[in-house]
Amino acid sequence: MRQGNLFIISAPSGAGKTSLVKALVEADPSIVVSVSHTTRTPRPGEVDGVNYHFVDEARFHQMAAEGAFLEHARVFGNHYGTSEASVRAQLAAGHDVILEIDWQGAEQTRKQLPDSISIFILPPSREVLHQRLTGRGQDDAAVIAKRMAEATSEMSHYPEADYLVINDDFNTALADLAAIVRAARLSQRQQQQTQAALLSRLLA
Repeated sequence: MRQGNLFIISAPSGAGKTSLVKALVEADPSIVVSVSHTTRTPRPGEVDGVNYHFVDEARFHQMAAEGAFLEHARVFGNHYGTSEASVRAQLAAGHDVILEIDWQGAEQTRKQLPDSISIFILPPSREVLHQRLTGRGQDDAAVIAKRMAEATSEMSHYPEADYLVINDDFNTALADLAAIVRAARLSQRQQQQTQAALLSRLLA
């Protein structure tokens, strides 16, 4: 059984990361999305254990102290963390795993798992990003302004990623993500595992 690939996907809020990842997983069920722990209050429609593992501050800090997180960070005043044991188990089982995390978490994860593949998703313009954030209808003007400022800071870290995807046309961006996944599965490291028998016969 091959070791799965770990894909780190980062993006500013409003870039369409969540929608793209959802569509990618629906098209390729062999990919799983790691469910993060967070101290954030659930949004309407979010389900504990599906969208996030919602925990209180005390529980989160306890897990961090115990070294349970592959990465963790404070974003918009809330804590987010990825269970290291869960990710490593899924990779060992041969699953390709997606982490939807910010640049801080991506940096931490790359240090722990240097074979991970990082992807940064950007909007086609600041105007489009503002429209997407406003269109949610969940936040007031002050929150939108804060998120735009944070997005600028977040986007400045795009050079740290291996791949850059611009989400202008959704279907094109989705195809770009799928192409990255396919290319990773065709890497020499992956093919040595999945095609071990063939390679042995060819070199016999």
